[in-house]
Amino acid sequence: MVRLSRLADYGVLLMSHIARQPDHVFTAVALSDITHLPMPTVGKLLAKLAHAKLLRSIRGRDGGYVLALEPEGITVEGIITAVDGPIALTVCLESGSGACDLEGVCPSQPNWRRINDALRQALSDVTLLDISTPSPLPLSRKNIKGDIGQVSNH
Repeated sequence: MVRLSRLADYGVLLMSHIARQPDHVFTAVALSDITHLPMPTVGKLLAKLAHAKLLRSIRGRDGGYVLALEPEGITVEGIITAVDGPIALTVCLESGSGACDLEGVCPSQPNWRRINDALRQALSDVTLLDISTPSPLPLSRKNIKGDIGQVSNH
């Protein structure tokens, strides 16, 4: 199973909340309250996101965090990479040549690179603006029965 790490998911959640009010300065405590995430986790993630230059830290009594870029300039891939490091579906992609004892006899390694690159590109195509803006799910044609306004209960 390919799954986003919990911390990367939380990083996207925090960034989405900040993106909804890009001019507002958010404290770690406020973000912890809004998201119901533990304060130590929020603090750790905010530090990683600021280190990756996705957030800007403001010092002082009224300090906190703001987006370092416009929401459309930040990608989901950038957030995940800031939290977890480079996206790699297999060990050989993560560690490079020589990381796997089976590398010399593995015919799938080049194809894993293609799959990994496609995933990274898909995540790069989704911006923080895209993911932080609620949008209704489109109705599937198979769920529509008869007239457009009548939706099937099955």
